[in-house]
Amino acid sequence: MNTRESIPMTRPKSDVSAAVGLVGLAGLFAWVLFARAYPAIATSLDLPGPREVMSGPHAALVGLLAAALPMALWSVVVEKVHRRRSTGLDWSLGRTRQPDRADTLIKLIGLWATWAIIAALYCLCRWYWSGNYLFSMRVLGYAAIPLMVLSVPYVFWIDRYMVNPRDHAWHFGALLVRKAGWQADEVKAHWRSWIIKAFFTAFMISIIPFAFRNVVEADFGLLAQRPEQLALMMIEAMFMVDVMIGTVGYIVTMRPLDAQIRSGNPFLAGWVAALICYPPIVWGILGEGKAINYELGTPGWIFWLEGNDLALAAWGALLVVLTAFYAWATFAFGLRFSNLTYRGVLTNGPYRFTRHPAYVSKNLFWWCATLPFLVQDGSWVETIRNCFFLLVVNAIYFWRAKTEEAHLLREDAKYREYHAYMAQHGLLTAPLVRLKRLVWKPRAALAPQPAE
Repeated sequence: MNTRESIPMTRPKSDVSAAVGLVGLAGLFAWVLFARAYPAIATSLDLPGPREVMSGPHAALVGLLAAALPMALWSVVVEKVHRRRSTGLDWSLGRTRQPDRADTLIKLIGLWATWAIIAALYCLCRWYWSGNYLFSMRVLGYAAIPLMVLSVPYVFWIDRYMVNPRDHAWHFGALLVRKAGWQADEVKAHWRSWIIKAFFTAFMISIIPFAFRNVVEADFGLLAQRPEQLALMMIEAMFMVDVMIGTVGYIVTMRPLDAQIRSGNPFLAGWVAALICYPPIVWGILGEGKAINYELGTPGWIFWLEGNDLALAAWGALLVVLTAFYAWATFAFGLRFSNLTYRGVLTNGPYRFTRHPAYVSKNLFWWCATLPFLVQDGSWVETIRNCFFLLVVNAIYFWRAKTEEAHLLREDAKYREYHAYMAQHGLLTAPLVRLKRLVWKPRAALAPQPAE
């Protein structure tokens, strides 16, 4: 796409509508309001049991359902996503096709063996058995038997309508039972998807109780008395949105919702760049006393602005906007949020301004909240160190962005159109592309021209 004619004049249509994320957001906040108001509801209806706000971990799990169910219903009933070709389903096949039960059983073997291996890996990795991860292990442990039981009717049903029933799971099952026809690339694709799902689902479930409880138990009457505390609580609310909607995305990867993982990132650099930002790897490199620490001696924005309520309110509002932009970048995906995957192309919401709104807002937030250049003891050495290491973190996220782009550019012509469009028209992306062209001019343009 080097010519002006090859650059799309309009932004390609998004595979996910804005409405999907909005109805999920509405369902989530409706449940939060109910959980907060439960004492009054229980009293008015004279319900038995404790009359306290519903802020426990089980209420947080219900919050996932409150977000997921409206998004699923909207997607199927209103947008009819189950009829899209991208699902890999053809509903007319159910009237003419004779199901191949042997292939379906092979697929179930592959699926169950995958779950068994993932369970074994959970058992081996000791960080899953302490702290917040204990909640994830309990949830996944209780879900194991129901998932195995329900997988039987679901797989037998969905196989009747799949254009290609021999999907990634079938290839892995065929490998296990030594059935001819399995392909190594399909098995690799199967495991890329499931490792992503297993790794991030456990992490996301581990943090939803904390995110949910902070919002449900908040006393907004007291918070409104101090601008910085109100800002912190609103940031917590945006964090809850990101965590809850994001967790739904990892769990609900179903073809009838057109939310299946079409491919996992095949590039090793993409995996390294992403996993370095999450436990357990991040525990060893980021934070107090670790290799990458940009907060040494930095008390943060509240400390430096203390005593000036107007400045606290203004700076807090800026941080809330950045966090809201970050949360918007998550719930705009609806049912399809997840790292390291291709599940369709998103071009609306905050993605109309930049290709990576979550990374932009998150990294700006860290600069504005931490203020790494303001060190309490006035040490210029620590100031330089803090700024340097935050720039290292920024570079890691830039690396993540480029590896994600490489994956999507490889997978989808629509993303290639979107990428080219944003380079020319994106509110944030286009100026950065022009700046890059000015700074990194092609060598041919800089080389001395031969004499006539």
